[in-house]
Amino acid sequence: MALFIGLFVHADLGAMAHTWEVAGWRLLWLVPYRAGYFLLYAIGWRALLRECDPEPRAGFGYVYWVTTVRDAIDRLLPVASVGGGVAAVRLMRWRKLPATPVVVSVILEILLTLFVVYVFTAMGLLLLLHMHATGRSFDALQIIFLASLPFPLVLVLVLRRGSVFKRLHGLLRPIVGKRLMAEGAASLDDELQAALRRSGALLLAGSVQLMAFVSASFEVWFALRLFGHPVSVETALVLESLTQAVRYVAFIVPAGIGVQEVAFVLFGHMLGVGTDMALAVSMAKRLREVLCGVPSLVSWQWLEGRRLRAPVSAPP
Repeated sequence: MALFIGLFVHADLGAMAHTWEVAGWRLLWLVPYRAGYFLLYAIGWRALLRECDPEPRAGFGYVYWVTTVRDAIDRLLPVASVGGGVAAVRLMRWRKLPATPVVVSVILEILLTLFVVYVFTAMGLLLLLHMHATGRSFDALQIIFLASLPFPLVLVLVLRRGSVFKRLHGLLRPIVGKRLMAEGAASLDDELQAALRRSGALLLAGSVQLMAFVSASFEVWFALRLFGHPVSVETALVLESLTQAVRYVAFIVPAGIGVQEVAFVLFGHMLGVGTDMALAVSMAKRLREVLCGVPSLVSWQWLEGRRLRAPVSAPP
């Protein structure tokens, strides 16, 4: 919040307001455009769920709605970007899907997103190199990227070979002072290792996630065009990729408050986008997050309320 407030205190708010006036209501086109992002994510998640839900009990429309709820929770609520996954498991259980495969599908999506962020960041750095970027900032970005590259590879190896949940069970049992469900931990490990061998579903889900990230770059391109500062598609992709990389690294910060704005300003300066213009783009994305997310949160809570008010059937 201090970063967020500090940036706006030192910004030219009058210039930002004028920028928004120039764009006008056309910025609202970002809201229906975001539907394509959710569509791609829902396609990938449905591919991961197909093994445990071939019928399907959770149809594509339902998966799409849960995808929007997940995104709204992670982006608008202080849940360290993991609360959406927890809620998604609960919502899928409403359709009587088995818990373990659903949990594994969410874990795999998070893991795939980590890989996709790396690929997307690499695309941004390669485009910067193609644009003949130089200087200490560019060198630092390359060093940080290369130094962190082994992390996702080690993570996959551990998940595939390391029986992570069995080990967590053994670690937590003496700490919490009670017996945990060892069978459940073993089942989760087995299901995860089996899912990691389904290369077709993983490739499809990862590919559509990457397409979703690339599509988000056009939000930046469109907003800057409306603000009277048109940039190339390559510049928009670089700005979006590096900003998303920073936001995912700082996932613990609720909604990336301040982090997203600082990233837009820093990388915007590298690409010839001024502070006021960069902040205006960030606020356009914030507006889109609220307008897309609030209806999803309201619909979720409305359904939760209906379930609470529903009469409980007597046990046989």
